Amino acid sequence: MSKHNLRDSMLEILIRIEKDTGYSNLLIDQEIKSRDISPKDQGLLTEIVYGTLQHKIRLDYYLKHFINKGKKLDQWVGILLRMSLYQMIFLDRIPDHAIIHEAVEIAKSRGHKGIASLVNGVLRSVQRKGVPSLDLIESDTERLAIETSHPEWLVRRWIRAYGYETTKDMCFANTTYKPLSVRVQPLRINREEAIQLLTEEGYQVRPSFFSGQGLIIDKGNILNSKLFKQGLLTIQDQSSMLPAEMLKLSSEMRVLDACSAPGGKVTHIAEKMGNRGEIHAYDLHKKKIKLIKQKANQLGLNIIHTGAKDARKLQAVHQQKSFDRILVDAPCSGLGVIRGKPEIKYHKEEKDIHRLAEIQLDILGEVAPLLKQNGLLVYSTCTVDKEENEEVVRQFLNNHNDYIIDVNFFEELPSMLKTSVGISDYGLQLFPQFFETDGFFLTRLKRKS
Repeated sequence: MSKHNLRDSMLEILIRIEKDTGYSNLLIDQEIKSRDISPKDQGLLTEIVYGTLQHKIRLDYYLKHFINKGKKLDQWVGILLRMSLYQMIFLDRIPDHAIIHEAVEIAKSRGHKGIASLVNGVLRSVQRKGVPSLDLIESDTERLAIETSHPEWLVRRWIRAYGYETTKDMCFANTTYKPLSVRVQPLRINREEAIQLLTEEGYQVRPSFFSGQGLIIDKGNILNSKLFKQGLLTIQDQSSMLPAEMLKLSSEMRVLDACSAPGGKVTHIAEKMGNRGEIHAYDLHKKKIKLIKQKANQLGLNIIHTGAKDARKLQAVHQQKSFDRILVDAPCSGLGVIRGKPEIKYHKEEKDIHRLAEIQLDILGEVAPLLKQNGLLVYSTCTVDKEENEEVVRQFLNNHNDYIIDVNFFEELPSMLKTSVGISDYGLQLFPQFFETDGFFLTRLKRKS
């Protein structure tokens, strides 16, 4: 694929993300497969798309100093300038003249001579003058929001919840690379064997302390490994391995996963149960149920029964006190996974958090009667917002006096997490800056006898 075509692909992905609020990881994957992009070009495409998204607010702040006030640009022109500026500022290996040339060629092919001239003029001005210093921004909050490309309302919200320093560390962590992690299928291979085989293939890997099945990939594209192709590995963030680890599972249990797609956690549960027992896994969307089934089949797991159901209506499907364990991995704002899906921070509003917290509380209230006495319920989200985490748990406990926080949860956490700064009376909040993970919340509730 020519460089011009490759950059056209990058631009197209970025336009679709902005226009249709598409997910970057899915659109990149689709583009790579449909255009048969070489492994070398895949890396560049991924780097530029993610980098442009990660630094969008900062890049736009720079650009406004080079575009006449009141000048209305077509959406694709603004994105092309943003993408080009990202390369000029953050990628040393591509010369500025090459970046500008490619941008002008794309502008010509997509627009007309006037647009090409504008693109050329803006980027050459940047090259000549350099970008303005962020130190000129007087407000600490505004400067942090622009420097790390987070909406200012979100930065203010985090500062109110966690203070400036924690928020600052979290925002900067969200602009950095996080190593991929995987989970081994223990019924087919143990972790030591997997480490040896992957090392022989040329991968650099190390064990995760979050789970005895977890591996961190420091070097190499794990999707190309023999073990992944043989269904012996599942891509899963280390934090997402904690729910199954903390459910205290054993074979022959009856387990409910109320919000299960795409299936990473429920297949982990099945593995922990030795593929013996009964799991009922639900998701609102039929399409997503297919993903759970595919994942279970790849891993050779047959105890998972799936259904397209609203988690807020499961009492119509199951009898009360019929499950030994329940997982509610609740739909949430996703503000803990910004490193991997940077577009999330631009697509969310404060009202979304309020709405989601209501849904989370409704789900917990619906599934609570389905748990047996002395049974355990794990509640988790991939967000760092207190309203969706601690506050939801607090309200649930106020409404359900037959439930308590399981105090053993805190003792049974992996040793390095027991003294984490994210420990509170209501559970564990993981922040992205500490353990090379997503931001993630987890707690375990017990139904009293």
